Amino acid sequence: MAIVAEVTVTPVTLAPIPFASGSLLNESMAEENELPFCSRATRCESGVLELKNFSQFAVICAAAAELPEAGAEEAEADDTGAEDTGADSLWAVDHLYWPHPMGESLTTLAVAAGATRSATLGTCVLQLPLRRPAAVAKQATALQLLSGGRFVLGVGVGIHEGEYTRAGVDFHRRGALMDEALPVLRRLWAGESVSHEGAAGSFTDVTVSPRPAQDPFDVWLGGNVPAALDRCGRLGDGWIPALCTPADAAEGKKVIDEVAAKHDRAISPEHFGVSISYAPTGTDLSAFPISALTRRARGRPLDQLIPVGLDGLRALIESFIAVGFSKFIVRPLTPPGAWGPELELLAAGVSGLQT
Repeated sequence: MAIVAEVTVTPVTLAPIPFASGSLLNESMAEENELPFCSRATRCESGVLELKNFSQFAVICAAAAELPEAGAEEAEADDTGAEDTGADSLWAVDHLYWPHPMGESLTTLAVAAGATRSATLGTCVLQLPLRRPAAVAKQATALQLLSGGRFVLGVGVGIHEGEYTRAGVDFHRRGALMDEALPVLRRLWAGESVSHEGAAGSFTDVTVSPRPAQDPFDVWLGGNVPAALDRCGRLGDGWIPALCTPADAAEGKKVIDEVAAKHDRAISPEHFGVSISYAPTGTDLSAFPISALTRRARGRPLDQLIPVGLDGLRALIESFIAVGFSKFIVRPLTPPGAWGPELELLAAGVSGLQT
């Protein structure tokens, strides 16, 4: 198996936000301000290192979800600079309603498409139930064509009820909305004239023209609860969960493969990855306050999910590789003072994993 290392940087601005009485920003979103990688009152950036075994991809990559206040010139300079240093892919996070300033993912990637030459572009991950599927089909197609076929669509349902409340979407139906939307996307990308009536959208005789550069258009799914595993087996083309152990990931992959087989499908063994957050050397994970992060750990010790230091990161990645995973999105819990040195350290820490 060929393992190709890529480095992806995703700058994000996090700023304080008042939680007024009666605000639609509920507890699940307010907890995000307690995440250990960011102070409430400061700007912080979150980086991503990704390892892929796609032999057609280059070695080092950097990616961006640009700061929302940045102009196009600044964003383009960041994207071009990342690619010039060996970047192979650029990824944007996605939140429509968030307690911190954040750029919109698809618009950000449209700027990146014009600023870069060969880097893959992707969403990690787009919260599909918050959007209308016909619009997403058109936007994703446009990014595919503008980028020369370099766009990858990653989708998920999200976990923050406050975003759904603000969007006027039923949080507890988000899984059903995803199940409804994904087949609609595929029909639209296939060139059909589609009429649809449902909770995810109602429209008549809609077509997407021109069609995407990629046929079929792969869609990767996040999530590691039972419903997400079943959905990936039925409807997905790849899986990248977060906050899981190698044993969790191996069991999830087994479930996905079994579900896919029951539906006469098969997901490429190269389309399984993990999103990993790592902490700086010397971090005491047991000292972290209760937060959205620890709640998502579902009672498991954080030191089983978050490696400490680059040696810990490398060891965890090797454990995931041993159970059949080859894609890794790795982001530091603590924002580095400068991204250049951080990326060099990350590359050096895992470069021996590539062949």
